[in-house]
Parts: sequence; C-alpha cells; structure tokens
Amino acid sequence: MKEPWLTQLMEQLAEWATHSGIRVLIVGLAMMVLLTMTRQVVKRLRRLYEGTLPGPAQRKRANTLTQVIRDVARVLILAVGTMMVLSEVGIDLKPLLAAAGLGGLAIGFGAQSLVKDVISGFFILLEDSIAVGDVVEIAGVSGVVEEVKLRAITLRDVSGSVHIVPNGIVDRVKNMTKGYSYYVFDIGVAYREDVDHVMAVLVEIAAELRADPVYAADILDPLEMLGVDRFDDSAVIIRCRLKTVPTQQWRIGREMNRRIKKTFDAKGIEIPFPHRTLYWGQPGQVPGAFAQTGA
Repeated sequence: MKEPWLTQLMEQLAEWATHSGIRVLIVGLAMMVLLTMTRQVVKRLRRLYEGTLPGPAQRKRANTLTQVIRDVARVLILAVGTMMVLSEVGIDLKPLLAAAGLGGLAIGFGAQSLVKDVISGFFILLEDSIAVGDVVEIAGVSGVVEEVKLRAITLRDVSGSVHIVPNGIVDRVKNMTKGYSYYVFDIGVAYREDVDHVMAVLVEIAAELRADPVYAADILDPLEMLGVDRFDDSAVIIRCRLKTVPTQQWRIGREMNRRIKKTFDAKGIEIPFPHRTLYWGQPGQVPGAFAQTGA
C-alpha cells in the first residue's frame, strides 16, 4: 500500500505532466527546431557569400557577419526558451529578471567602450566601408588596412608601424582606394609661361605615360585637365589629375612627376622656386648683409 504523500506527489506530477509538462516539451522541441533552422540559414548565407564575393578578405568579412548573426540568434532563442521553461516549472522570474537587469546595467557601465566597439565594428563590416587592403585615414591615422575585426581595425603606415584603432572611436572614414583613385597634380610654372602651351605639354606627357605598357594597366582614363587653379606669389598653379586603379595612384603620380620634370627641363619651361642671393656689403653697409629675392 502506497503512502498518502507518495500518492499525492505522483498525482501532482501526473497533473503537471499533462499540462505544464507538455508545454515544456513543446518549448524544448521548438528551441531545437529554431536552432537547427538558424544553423541551416547561416550555412546557406555563408555558401551564398562564398560564391559571389571576389576575394578571401570579403569572404572573411561575410564569415564574421554570419557568425555574429548565428550567435545572436542562439542567445535569443536559448534565453527566451529557458525563461518559458522556468515559468512552467513554477520558478518566479521576477527576481531573476531584476537581478539580470541590474547585472546587465553594471556590466554595461563597466564595458561600455567594449560594447560600443563591437556594435560599431558590426556595422563597419555590414556596410563594407573598409576592406582589407584599402588605404584609409581614420581617427587621425592613415595606412593600409591589414585586418578588420568586430573590436578594432589594424593599420600599417608607410614606415611599417602598426596602429590598432578601436571601432568605437571611428566617427569618420577617409578611404583613398575605394573603387578607383585619383592622383592630383598642382604644377607651378612661371608667370611668363604660356599656360595653354604648358597644359598641352602635360596632356602629351600623360598620353605617353598611358601608352607605356608598364603603367598602362593602372591608368583608367586620360589626363583630366582642370585648368589654372590659382596664382601664388611666384607661380601660376595648373591643376590636373589622373584616374587610376586603387592603391596605384602614388606609383603613377611619382612617375608622372619624374617625366614632367625631365620634359620641362628639355623644353625650357620654368618651374619657379623661392631662392636667396647672398652678397657682401658695400662700403657704408653692415658687413655680411644680404638680400632676398623671389623667383
């Protein structure tokens, strides 16, 4: 003969199993189905990205994004499911939610910079404003992007120094190699020079450079002549620019500058520069006096 308390306990368990137990089972099955669906969706997104993105850097960015989406979805599913199960078991969730809220608030205050870095990094990856290999200027630092993560961006400047920039302080991005690039030339010539002739010479130099097979693949368009830009103290400034493939504008610009100097020397086109003439003083003047002239 069973004890009365045991009989009562079994009846309560049977009653709970027929009501709350079924709901707990349904919640558990729903959690398993949602987690499986999330896993499959993330895999499909990853395969889709890998089939359409051109390089390993873009695929790595897509992989990071899909991992973040997967982890966030898992946390949400497990948190909501666990609270529903605890509610069916009979545990009062109000103290737990209050403690979780206070704990989350304390963690948020203590790690607000980290949270800001992660959120900013997610949107940087999502918008694809910065990619590995780009030459950018962010937070007063410029260099080649070596790595883009959720928390920070790694740059290497021209001297080889590595800069780690937290994503949370990136409020403005200057990307110098997005899609295509320009190298802008500000050419100063003497006031006595015929500016129309000088501009024609510059166009010829750029055409010769573009015809050179060593540089032809990196130059996208003919020289764009912007015209006489301004009048400086000792020179007339002519502005023009060349459109190049990303990251090659400096290489093309250096070669163009070299050819401009050689061609101007050969054609007698003066590139003025400030200079100083020293002479010994005449009787009645202070010895060692000098005069300054500007070309």
